[in-house]
Amino acid sequence: MFLGHFALGFAAKKVDTGVSLATAFVAAQLADVVWPVLVLSGVERVAIAPGDTAVTPLRFESFPYSHSLVALALWGAAFGALHYLSRGRARAAILLALLVLSHWVLDALSHRPDVPLAPWSETVVGLGLWRSRPATLAVEGLLFAGGVALYVAATRGRDGAGRWGLAALLGVLGAAYLAAFFGPPPPSVSAVALTSMLGAVVLMAWAAWVDRHRSPR
Repeated sequence: MFLGHFALGFAAKKVDTGVSLATAFVAAQLADVVWPVLVLSGVERVAIAPGDTAVTPLRFESFPYSHSLVALALWGAAFGALHYLSRGRARAAILLALLVLSHWVLDALSHRPDVPLAPWSETVVGLGLWRSRPATLAVEGLLFAGGVALYVAATRGRDGAGRWGLAALLGVLGAAYLAAFFGPPPPSVSAVALTSMLGAVVLMAWAAWVDRHRSPR
């Protein structure tokens, strides 16, 4: 998924307004933040294979350290612990740990059977939502709309940056999703990884800026 992960990041603000939107985004997308680094270093593997599923031209051949259930449980525990040590907020730490783990749940829903349970296990799961474009659009669209609605219900824009900055962020996320959904396959695996890394930096910085211009309702 793509929008689904961001949807949970938005929704987290309704649970705890003290968690910044950027931090929630990082937690929900931590697997995809780690993944391109591991791909570029050769630890994990992905191939460009148009038609592997109806939604993405990528075939995920091996990503046990960034996307397996056990790995994400450990990444989540570490992320939550770091937040607790720096902020001393147990509730927020638990929420962020669960956001990290939620990435596996959404990927297991959307991927074909290729999402690993553990780095040392060959068992993989996947319910295959990506086999259907209409179903994927419907599920991700509803998740995204619900997450944004919860964020808007939990915060209000203090100024134009808080209001129009959020609208622009939503537009960019939607445009990026549709471009990947309907656009041509990427030229190379390196391009996928580098684009993912650059996109993550831009989106997290943008989310932090928007969130600073919004206040809890």
